[in-house]
This record gives sequence, C-alpha cells and structure tokens, in this order.
Amino acid sequence: MSAQLIKLEAAPDLVEQVYRALLDAISAGTLKPGQRITQEELAEQLAVSRQPVMQALRLLKKDGFVQDAPVCSGPAGRCRGLQVTPIDAKWIEQVYEVRGALDALAVRLAAQRRTPLDPALLATGRAAVKRGDIKAMIDADLAFHTALYRAAENPLIEQSALLHWHHIRRAMGEALQSAMLREPVWDEHEAIARAVERGDVKLAERLMQQHSGHASNHFGAQFQVPEPTPPAARKRRPTPDNSVVLDSQAG
Repeated sequence: MSAQLIKLEAAPDLVEQVYRALLDAISAGTLKPGQRITQEELAEQLAVSRQPVMQALRLLKKDGFVQDAPVCSGPAGRCRGLQVTPIDAKWIEQVYEVRGALDALAVRLAAQRRTPLDPALLATGRAAVKRGDIKAMIDADLAFHTALYRAAENPLIEQSALLHWHHIRRAMGEALQSAMLREPVWDEHEAIARAVERGDVKLAERLMQQHSGHASNHFGAQFQVPEPTPPAARKRRPTPDNSVVLDSQAG
C-alpha cells in the first residue's frame, strides 16, 4: 500500500507577480526601510484583490523583507499592520563576506577557462546608469555576476551566491540612490571582464576581491547606525565668590 500524501494547492501566478512587484519596490527603495504598509493600500496601488497581497506579504515576512509594525497610539487607537524590515548593516556585511568568497572562486575558474563575457552585459549596465534607472542597474549587476558564475562552469557557485541576492538587492537599491557610486561599479566590472578574457587569473581574482570589498564598504557604511554621542564634558567655572559650578555643553 503506497503512502498517502496530502494534496497541495498550486499557488496562483498572481501571488508570485505581487511578491515580485513588492520585492522590486523594496529593493529599489520605493518602499523604504521602516515604512508601514497595509494590505488595503498595496492592493489598491497594484489593482488586485487583498487575497494575493496577503499571501505575498506572508512570503515576504518569511523571507525577512517585512515584519510586524511596532505598536503605536493615535486617534484610531493602536496601529496595526506590517512595515518594511530595516536594513541590518551587520547582516549585509556578512552576506558580502560569503558572496565575496564565491565571486573570487567564480572569477578564478572563469579566468582559467578564458571565457569571454558578452559585451552587452556591460553596455546594458552603463545604459541603466545613464538613464538613472536603479532597478535596471540592479538587474544588470545580477546578470553580470550570474554570467561569471556560469563561466566558472560550477553550478554550485551560482546556487549558493543567489541564496541571499534579494538582500543584496535591498542594499544596492538604497546605496545606488547616490549617483557617485553608479559608474565606478561598471568600470570595475569591465576591468574584471577583460582580465577574465585574457586568462589573467591573479589579476581577475584581485580585481574581484577589491570590487567585493568596495561594495561591502559602501553598502555597510550606508546603513551603519551611528554610535550615540556621549554627553559633552561639563566645564568647571568659578563664580564671583570663588565657588565652582558645572556648565553643561549642549549637544
């Protein structure tokens, strides 16, 4: 007698579409870290019913992109709903540590094989920068790194690297709001691609390590919570009767 398994209901395509739309909005910064969101508002903006939005939000919550909103008080009483999960600088740093190691391995293997990369990858990225299209910049960045993973001819690299890609997308979406960071990314990509095509393994690996380090530093600094400023030192000053009082310096 064969084992009886519970039948699963196939999730409708609309849920996946809503999930992707919301994830893109979170990654591109349209929905900002800490922003409160409700099923009603999202359903209205996406022109869909609340049901697919609710299911998509459950998936986003499971993946760590939204979380329960903190309790607040107001005319209507306690606030409810969800909020976009704030970006954790330490988490981004740890993600980049793993991705940097995988990228270095991928570029080393690709350079050993002297695999040429499609020039359209670079052209697409630079065109996105010129338009100022952040979503397109992120998509082009993913396409470039994915091409390197595949050029390495080790499918485990791509599978491992893409596990946390959505979290990197969030960091990129915020950091790329600064125009100063956009063009240098593609200058570095072009230098890496040339080293790979020449088969210069050491240079390609070094350039990739520098590229990963720059990204980690830029994105980590973007979301680093500043240390609280310690109270200013209080000065001692004499009074006309030679007693001493303390002055508090305002911060």
